Amino acid sequence: MRPLVQPPPSSRCDLCGGELRLKQIESANSTLELDCEIFVCVKCGREQSCTVSHDRSAPNPKAA
Repeated sequence: MRPLVQPPPSSRCDLCGGELRLKQIESANSTLELDCEIFVCVKCGREQSCTVSHDRSAPNPKAA
């Protein structure tokens, strides 16, 4: 069994320190291939979002 480790600080809520879990991914700008990732804190329910570059190596769900 693998030992449990703390997630990196970026996956913690800035408000309460709870774990952030991915809620959904939306297209932010298709021309620039940017996605908006929305996370929710499991402890306080606060939502946080960030804009990231689209991962070209991930499978495209629309292609299936």
